[in-house]
Amino acid sequence: MKDSHWEKYRNLGLNIALYRKRSGLSQEQLAERIDISRTHMSRIETAGASGTSLDTIFAICDALGIEPAKLFDFRQ
Repeated sequence: MKDSHWEKYRNLGLNIALYRKRSGLSQEQLAERIDISRTHMSRIETAGASGTSLDTIFAICDALGIEPAKLFDFRQ
């Protein structure tokens, strides 16, 4: 990951965690819904999984019932 994008990955992960918690899901439950490991889910939320695919992001959005734009709204 480029250092210049780290903050964006961090904000993306924070938003995923926010909407996951609002949905009442654990990392493990969300990971199961989108067919990834809980460890991978944790890395996405903590900006440790740079280069996360759009397929994974879209699957997260579908599982949480939100539009992708919500995850990329970093003004919160």
